[in-house]
Amino acid sequence: MITVHTIKELRQHVKAARMAGREIGFVPTMGNLHQGHISLIDRSTADGCYTVSSIFVNPLQFNDKSDLSRYPRTLPEDQQKLQAANCDLLFAPNVEEMYPAGQEEQSIVHVPVVSEGLCGGSRPGHFDGVSTVVSKLFNQVLPDKAYFGEKDFQQVAVIRKMVADLCMPVDIIPVPTARAEDGLALSSRNGYLSTEERQQAPALYKTLNNIAAALQNADGQSLETILDQARKHLDTQGFKTDYLDIRYSDDLRPLMNDELQAQQLRHSSITILGAAFLGSARLIDNIQVTLNQAFE
Repeated sequence: MITVHTIKELRQHVKAARMAGREIGFVPTMGNLHQGHISLIDRSTADGCYTVSSIFVNPLQFNDKSDLSRYPRTLPEDQQKLQAANCDLLFAPNVEEMYPAGQEEQSIVHVPVVSEGLCGGSRPGHFDGVSTVVSKLFNQVLPDKAYFGEKDFQQVAVIRKMVADLCMPVDIIPVPTARAEDGLALSSRNGYLSTEERQQAPALYKTLNNIAAALQNADGQSLETILDQARKHLDTQGFKTDYLDIRYSDDLRPLMNDELQAQQLRHSSITILGAAFLGSARLIDNIQVTLNQAFE
């Protein structure tokens, strides 16, 4: 695996791969890699792509400076993991390479509607930072395919809409959430958990599944009641709930209570999303569900 730190070097290697007839697969990351990231690399290599990954802790997507400063930087370990996964090229720029005119004068890419609410409501400006840096990376790498984990479901929706709206010639390929054996979604932020908190953490995933079960057997219960009961349960497990919500999977439109009560959800794909604080860690997760059994 080759590691480069400048856009010029990156483009030289990608151009050579393309001239050799290879498709370019791209996996953008902020480093501190785990098996979830490696599953994206594996998908790209399985697709036969010349696989490029990036490691860049993007300051534009952090609205909390302390969160930015403590985000783990583990480049040597990450390089070893990428090489073992047969990644072809790692792009690891610094802030000056990515924002040569400074962050204050950087043009911002804003993706409306799908970036609002959920994590966008809890972290103002976060998705502007994400869409801006991903658009820059797409223009630098010029990939044919880009791979994103479904754990960050809203992020995938934002990137998909950005690509469609701006006519970017890249296929966005979502990859299912990688989980530990107890169901916890793999995340770099899991490293913030204490031993006791790590034992509590799978309760978020279990709560999302409990919501799905309640929706399948609503028996006249309102969405507000189902979600309120889930929030209270999650909080009794040691969490501080940020949000629990239910959205249509294709466009993140909120599920409405009258749609549930009118049984308009036969075979509709919905996503149940949650975020909660556990100690100093903010965990997010989601599950996708097709609601049909309750109406047959």
